[in-house]
Amino acid sequence: MPGMSTSVFITSLPVWALFLLVLLVALGAYELGFRLGRLLIKRGRREPEPAVTALVGALLGLLAFLLAFTFAMSASRFDARRELVIEDANRIRTAYQYLNLLPEKQAQELRKLFPEYVTLRLHIITPQDAQNRVQRADEIHRLMWQQASSLIHENMDSELRSMFINSLTEMMNVYVMRKTVALTYHIPGSIWVVLHLLSVLSMLSMGYQTGMFSPHRLVGMPVLAAAFALVLTLIAAMDTLGQRRFSISQQPLEQVLALMQRNKP
Repeated sequence: MPGMSTSVFITSLPVWALFLLVLLVALGAYELGFRLGRLLIKRGRREPEPAVTALVGALLGLLAFLLAFTFAMSASRFDARRELVIEDANRIRTAYQYLNLLPEKQAQELRKLFPEYVTLRLHIITPQDAQNRVQRADEIHRLMWQQASSLIHENMDSELRSMFINSLTEMMNVYVMRKTVALTYHIPGSIWVVLHLLSVLSMLSMGYQTGMFSPHRLVGMPVLAAAFALVLTLIAAMDTLGQRRFSISQQPLEQVLALMQRNKP
């Protein structure tokens, strides 16, 4: 899928590489527009200034709108990931605490699985790393369900058994939500394409406006280009799993793991 390939390509670039790429493309577009404007002036084809100014203003307005829309998408997903970490830790802690009320046979096996399960959720650096850990987490889910299913044959309180199974189900549901938000929900590649094209067109039109009405380039244009690059890089970093500057704190899960290690027999 082209859109998905574009999204993966953009978010897989290092932050510094994406910043430099956007900056150079923006400055190149401005220079191209400036030279086009000067060329038309030399040929005596000066356009009315109000019309050109309105055109540039419209493009910049569209760019600002799309930047705000894209940033809101990225920020919303970032907040969802952070909230799901807290929810995940709470569900895991609740299910783990129920182990003290289960028959010793099942409780002993589950106590071996829970610390490994939590450890798998920590320190994910790349999407590829996440995919590898997902496979093992799914296997641990299967083993946990085997132990939960075996409780049917145990002589224990049925309400307690139901409460544990429900807590285990809720824990796995949060896991699925975290996996989906982290690995599946991203800014669509088509939005990235439109955003970058609109940035190029905006810089091109600004260069054209400058060349049409002045023989000198704007000294502050690199600053504006750098500002565009910073915003686009920020959006990409927030939308990417494993970026150090925008990684989600895993402290709630670390606290749960510490609790399990203290209670380890």
